[in-house]
Formats: sequence, structure tokens, C-alpha cells
Amino acid sequence: MRYLLVAVLGLSLAGCGSVYRTPKVVEGVAGGANVRVLDLNPETVIQANRSPYSPQTLPAFFSQTAGSGSGPRGTGALPVPPLESESRPAALEMRLPPAADPGPYEIGVGDVVLLATPRATSSVEQLSGLLAAQNSRQGYTVQDDGSINIPDVGRVRIAGLTIEDAEAALFQRLVENQIDPTFSLEISEFNSRKISIGGAVATPTVVPVTLTPLYLEEALAAAGGITVEDQDYASIRLYRDGTLYQIPLTQLYSRASLTKTRLLPGDAVFVDTEYELSQAQDYFTQQITLVQARQSARSSALAELQAEVGLRRANLDEARSNYKARVDLGADKRQYVYLAGEVGKQSRFALPYERTASLADALYDANGVASLTGDVSQIYVLRSSSDPREFGAITAWHLDARNAAHFALAPRFELRPDDIIFVAQQPVTKWSRAVSQILPQILSVGNAVTN
Repeated sequence: MRYLLVAVLGLSLAGCGSVYRTPKVVEGVAGGANVRVLDLNPETVIQANRSPYSPQTLPAFFSQTAGSGSGPRGTGALPVPPLESESRPAALEMRLPPAADPGPYEIGVGDVVLLATPRATSSVEQLSGLLAAQNSRQGYTVQDDGSINIPDVGRVRIAGLTIEDAEAALFQRLVENQIDPTFSLEISEFNSRKISIGGAVATPTVVPVTLTPLYLEEALAAAGGITVEDQDYASIRLYRDGTLYQIPLTQLYSRASLTKTRLLPGDAVFVDTEYELSQAQDYFTQQITLVQARQSARSSALAELQAEVGLRRANLDEARSNYKARVDLGADKRQYVYLAGEVGKQSRFALPYERTASLADALYDANGVASLTGDVSQIYVLRSSSDPREFGAITAWHLDARNAAHFALAPRFELRPDDIIFVAQQPVTKWSRAVSQILPQILSVGNAVTN
């Protein structure tokens, strides 16, 4: 009976036609392919990475931004102050504004700031510190969004900040961009906060508010002084935060403290030569109208700017979405690496855009080497020659990872399009799979013989 089973087993194996055949990498010429096997070490990794390759780049719209638009427009011509007839009052009432301290100066839109950095490349400049500072001073205008644009740093918002806070914000941005943060900040032009002066003055003007307090006598001097012939019926009217204050001109010069009335940004001063308030009221109405016109123009321009930026962003999002859809549908030609053999998941690995990928990237994207069936001593990267004269030439880069330290070569080995990563199976796995094919037939034949 035993000999009969052996004979049956032999007949079964012959009848199978073929037993399980395992794939493997064989060096030499076979099947029209000339295979060369090279063991991976630091030198051969460098040799493999010399293969010319330029990663695919993303379309330009992935690096574009919506931009900042064209910005707010102007407000046009200002209204002309009206003139009214004079009248003679009996007396003028004193209405003083309350004492106010606006605090430290806050940088605003339109101000020009100077960013000074030390630069002394020669002994002459070191001896002449002023010349060195002048050569390294750069002016920046605070733009409509409250920011200044510094080369190699970008836009930094400083509007509404004191000089100390603005220096801290600039210091942080310079450090983030790895630029020497040694600098000083100062304001060279004060354009954001002003006080208007009109009426009976030599030159109606607008006086900027600077770092130092601005007093009434200084503002009047900036306008060329008062040109009133009869001071008994003249007054200085101050419009602030919706309230109208009045200082008779006779008392202004009799009480020195009144000339030290501190003015605040947005104040409007009018030197009036009559008792009735119609002319002063029209002047202040003009100032209010001017402010409202500017605010309305800014709101309209900001709305237009937001719409423009929104359209640009929508166009960029649509272009990016369309491109991603093309990639998902396979309409865009991608570059792949293929994984076969005893890996966690046989698949293809898409090479990334604008950078190279390593053997470790692709191998562990497919869950690495199969721990139960994979042979860590037989990891290969198969690469066909790109030279038409070497058609059929294949280089098999062999990684023997029985020494786990050799896995450190995997992140340094750069992949190329159409590379094939192959992991051979363990010898016991070959035997197990062969037996799994033969055993059902043996059992079947044995049952037939027994019956």
C-alpha cells in the first residue's frame, strides 16, 4: 500500500504540469534582458543617484496668490468754504475744550518710516557713523492696508502701533526670516494724523501731528498767524468729536495758558471774525463732509478690492480643482514606481512633484516588507537603462537588510520613473506555497486509492 501511494504521488506531480514557481532576480543574460546586480553601499548609492532626473513641477497657478488689487481710489475735489456777512456781538462766550492726553503716537496710513540698519564695511565708514547710517536708511510708506513691504521679509502691518510696538513686530519678522534684527525705526513723514486750520489766518493749512505735542499757538503760527483787524469780536472755534468749543481772541492773548491748549488728531480750528456761527459751522460741515467722503470712498474701494481678490481666488481654486480632477482621472501623465513581490501591498507609488522620492518613501508607503513572507536579504530596485543603445540592459540594485543598519541606505537611494522595487520571498515561504498546491491533489488521489 505504501508503494502504491508513492507511485500515486509521483503520477500526481507529473500530472500537475508545474509546481509553484517563485520569482527571483538572476544575474546574466536571459530572455533578451542583460541583468547586472550591484550591492547597495554608500558608493553605489551615489552612483545610482547620478542618473539624470527632473521631478515633475506643479502648474504655475499652485504658487500664485490672489494679490492685493489696485487699492482705494481718490476722493476728488474738496468743497469750497462758504463766506457769510459779519455781525457785531456784545460779548463772546468762553467754551474751553477739556484737557486731553492722546498717549504715544500711533503709526497710521500714509506715514513714511525709516528703517536704519548698521553698515560699516571700511574704516572710513566706521569712523563716520553718520555717513554709514545714511547709507543704510530706507524709507517705507505705510500703505492702505496698514502694512509696509520690506524686500526679503514681506508685508508687515504696523498701522495703529506705537514706534516701540512696531519695532517689536519688525524684530519678530526679521528673526523669522533669519535676517540680522539690528535696526532702528523712526518716522520721517507724518501724514496720517492732521489738524486743519482755516478762517482769518494768513495761509489756511493742514498741520501734521508728530511725536511732540501740538499746541494752539504752534498751529496758528504754522498757518501764518491770525489776520484779524478787530480782535474784540473775533474768536477761535475748535471742533472736536462732535462738539464746538470757543476761545475769544482777546482772552487768548491775555491768558498765556490758553495758547498752550493741546490739539488732538482730527481737530479743526477756525478763526472767526463774527458772532454768528454760520460760517464756522459751514467750515466744520466742510471738514465733516470731507471725512465722510473719504470714508465712503474707502469703503467702496475696499468692497471693490474684496470682490476683485475674491474673483482671483475663485479662478485659482477652480484651476487647481480642475487639475486635481485630471490627475484623479488619469488624464495627466504621472510618473510612477512599481512595487512587487513580498511587500505589504503590491501597488504603484506616484513620484511626488518638485522633489525626489527615496526607496524608503515608496517601500513604507506600501507597508514595508511583509514580515512573515519577505526575505529582507533580497530587496532589489530594478532600473532599465535609458540609453537606446543599451536596450534590455537592467541594473538590479541589491539591498541586503539582514544587517538592519543597511536600512539607513534606503532614505538616501533616489528613485527614478518606472523603477521596480522587488522583495523576494523566504525559502520556507517557497516550500509552503508549493506544498499548498500539491497537498490537495495528494489528498484527492489518496482518497481515491483508499476507496
